[in-house]
Amino acid sequence: MCNIIILMRLKSELYKNEQIEIINNIIDLLKLDEDNSIILYELDNDKEKQEKLINMLPDIKKYFSLSSIKSIGNPKVSKRPYLSIIKNITKSQYKIMSCDYRIKKETEDIRTKKYIFIKK
Repeated sequence: MCNIIILMRLKSELYKNEQIEIINNIIDLLKLDEDNSIILYELDNDKEKQEKLINMLPDIKKYFSLSSIKSIGNPKVSKRPYLSIIKNITKSQYKIMSCDYRIKKETEDIRTKKYIFIKK
């Protein structure tokens, strides 16, 4: 009898360059400020950025392991699937720190988060 050994390689090994390119595209799309950060409130209200991120899903599915990203398989599970995609896809290249952030708009005080991207 002949034994067949099948070696499975991880997507992180097979598609390293493609993954780096997608991460760079996401960072470019976000247009980080001088602090390398984004404001969640602004991202929540930027439907164009959200749509562009969602449009990247075919490539993300092809080049990344998705077992840890619930919002890709079932977007209704997550309130902000675009944020989940950003955090999970960029985490191999960036450490993401968050802090509370306030925006004063006329008569209202908006509480949100600021996400700071630190290159590893």
